[in-house]
Amino acid sequence: MKASELIDKEVYVENFRVGKVKNVLLDAEEWKVTHLEIELTKEAAKELLGAKSAFRNVLAISAAGPASKCCTSEGRIDLQVSKGQLRIYLRPA
Repeated sequence: MKASELIDKEVYVENFRVGKVKNVLLDAEEWKVTHLEIELTKEAAKELLGAKSAFRNVLAISAAGPASKCCTSEGRIDLQVSKGQLRIYLRPA
């Protein structure tokens, strides 16, 4: 899968819609994807981070796990961590 194919994919954790991929961040030295920039939904921002409105956040790619598990036939990304753990994989954009 090309990195550009990840743009605009919906991101879910435990069938809860987290948001949409807006950018893919690479480690310039190792040429590996390290993070996904996610536009959080208003519901996810409130439930996961206690925020009042939707905003962008950066998600560590390790939350997605192997591509064979996270990229589903529905054309979305299913994170391989629990909803309770998701906060530790997010940081401000």
